[in-house]
Amino acid sequence: MIESYCLHVIILILIYSILAISFNIQLGYGKLFNLSHVAMFGIGAYTSALLTVDMGVPYIIGLICSGLAAVIFILLIGIPALRLRGDYFAIATLGFAEIIRLVSHNERWLTHGQFGISNIVRPEIFGISFSSYESFTIFALIFVLFTYLFMERLIKSPFGRVLKGIRENETAAINLGKNTFKFKLQTMMICSFFAGLAGSLYAHYIQYISPKDFGITPLISVLVMVVLGGMGNNKGSILGAAILILVPELLRFSGMSSDIYGPVRQLIIGLILIVLIIIRPQGLLGEKRFIHKSEAEHNA
Repeated sequence: MIESYCLHVIILILIYSILAISFNIQLGYGKLFNLSHVAMFGIGAYTSALLTVDMGVPYIIGLICSGLAAVIFILLIGIPALRLRGDYFAIATLGFAEIIRLVSHNERWLTHGQFGISNIVRPEIFGISFSSYESFTIFALIFVLFTYLFMERLIKSPFGRVLKGIRENETAAINLGKNTFKFKLQTMMICSFFAGLAGSLYAHYIQYISPKDFGITPLISVLVMVVLGGMGNNKGSILGAAILILVPELLRFSGMSSDIYGPVRQLIIGLILIVLIIIRPQGLLGEKRFIHKSEAEHNA
């Protein structure tokens, strides 16, 4: 019993680590405050669930389609939203995310409405079932390792260096001939693909999804994960996901009722964010930056 519960918590940490890492690439390295990221997580979850439950499609196809569906939606959102700057971009992406949530809540013929989708089966690929806690933990761990290694390689590639250059000084990047719009859109597409995959994992692990799983509250949680671990550090995103999943889980042993648990959980998340911003604004790990010798001497 205890072993199953521990594995359940580990699986949640792994799934949210994928979501946090992909959000960190946009926010920490690209300075893209894309508030529709959790909506892409939801699109992936709904796509995979609808294909497997309503249409009987094999899980592997549902998994691939979950990532591709998120990419298509972020293209529709990103092309107009990226023409805006700063706060306007964030508000626009938040608006698109809210539209997607409302559609999933009201279009019952398509998404089953507010009642959500139940009886979602656990993954089975080429005859290998991942229905047990142990096997799903390994399955999710493989995805986290792939996501982490892919994103690390992406950031250290010429593409990643241009992305960080855009973050530091977009005007300079444009003057150097870089198509910043294209780089930012490609970044959002890559990150949304991984968010869609994470959504598929979540739907087939929990076996039930509804619109409330992909609203403002999960978005704030993922944002705090990235800020807590340190923007611009993928290991920090995993650490932030672990802390933000583990700390509220400890409340379950306090004996408080489910009516109180939800608000207290949100209160703790808010307090963590406030304390962190005051004490350590760069996050627990922060981003490693190379400082020029002359700058280091000046700072000293």
